[in-house]
Amino acid sequence: MCDDAAVPESILEVISLNAVDARAARAGGADRIELVTDMRRQGLTPDLATFASVREAVDIPVRVMLRSQDGYALSNAEALVEAATALRAAGADEFVLGFLDSHAAVDLVAVKAVLGAIEGCRWTFHRALDHTADRGAARRALEGLPGLDTVLTAGGPATVAEGLPVLISEAHSTPRVLAGGGLRPHHVAPLRAAGVDAFHTGSAVRPDGRWDAPVDADLVRAWRSALS
Repeated sequence: MCDDAAVPESILEVISLNAVDARAARAGGADRIELVTDMRRQGLTPDLATFASVREAVDIPVRVMLRSQDGYALSNAEALVEAATALRAAGADEFVLGFLDSHAAVDLVAVKAVLGAIEGCRWTFHRALDHTADRGAARRALEGLPGLDTVLTAGGPATVAEGLPVLISEAHSTPRVLAGGGLRPHHVAPLRAAGVDAFHTGSAVRPDGRWDAPVDADLVRAWRSALS
């Protein structure tokens, strides 16, 4: 079963677009990969070939994005369930997903439809939380969903810089806070002091923050050192 895997005490998760990124992230000390494609559209589901190459390249957990369009709605559940099923068959065992309805509330129907294809796997509810109309209601809606162990959040719709007070207030919430979205090194100390122990970074581990540049192992290593 997917959920037999141990959950690390602390997490440094690095966004990767391909095997080159994943190897550099692993070399720098990342604990986990978030695998996506097309960051111009906020990160979409990668194809099977990309997943296979990343899975072969690294021995650390790989969380695969399940998202087929910009925004946080799920317009074609059948197609995404099909993609999730294919990824599971290819060996994917951790995922990232999250959907909102037309009222900017957690779309539990959509979420549960996709969860049916990844039953037993650990997963992250991504930054859809930061775009809900009622954050408290959204968190309550997520309680008890099978396999959910982290919520990726910047504390609000902008970046960690603006959402830092919210992240600090939620530091001991369940599911576990995975701080990300414009996360920078100077945010680490106050978050760690509050009890946040899971961090997510992408552009900050690429030269000049450019998504067309590969992950730099030295930049990942600097983050690993900051979290030690």
